[in-house]
Amino acid sequence: MSPKVILITGSAKRIGAFTARYLHQLGWNIVLHYNQSEQQASELAKQMNAARAGSVKLVQGSLNTVQEIEQVAQQAIAAFGQLNALLNNASSFYPTPIGSISESDWTNLVGSNMQAPLFLAQYCNATLQKNNGVIINMVDIHAAKPLSNHTLYCMAKSALVMMTQSLAQELAPNVRVNGVAPGAILWPETTISEEDKEQVLKLVPLQKLGAMQDIAQAIDYLLNAQYVTGQIITVDGGRSIASHVKA
Repeated sequence: MSPKVILITGSAKRIGAFTARYLHQLGWNIVLHYNQSEQQASELAKQMNAARAGSVKLVQGSLNTVQEIEQVAQQAIAAFGQLNALLNNASSFYPTPIGSISESDWTNLVGSNMQAPLFLAQYCNATLQKNNGVIINMVDIHAAKPLSNHTLYCMAKSALVMMTQSLAQELAPNVRVNGVAPGAILWPETTISEEDKEQVLKLVPLQKLGAMQDIAQAIDYLLNAQYVTGQIITVDGGRSIASHVKA
């Protein structure tokens, strides 16, 4: 049997890149999607193809318009001639206080976190149906509890939760759709003070930052959990159920 194929959006860096390596080591063929991070994506693909020749293909494209999303989907399916799984990992994240929100913010935050997962699911549906495929959406614990000054981001992630549940019904029984909601796994690429980090960790019952492997393992579980659909697995060290800040 030929290896299964997964498209991972935004997979040149951080959790996307780690997950690509993790699944590649488990035997998956990877379609690495990137937008602007060409150098990182090319180097990652080179390393994985050195380990297993012809097992990784690159797809470049913005996810901000429906036309561009369709092109990414078409290229991804053509890369190996099939698709068994779609991981909607690409995500813009930055604050948008009320009074400062622009149309560009809407395009970036709603585009990557809500619009792209929906239309990628639509354009990949036929091949996923044929292969009893899987869709996994990267959600966020703040889809349920808003993060201050991030209204637009939280709105988009909340919509992604509903999309996950709705598509799980609509695409069954041949396609399973689930989500992973990370908590504090990696600090933002923007500068964050040690004091702010300490305040975040006070909200986490396990009192530590999560690891990228924790997310990759949850994704691997959902790829193989044949009787699980419409669910969100929260990987946050207990933060979402914590009732108070630790002293």
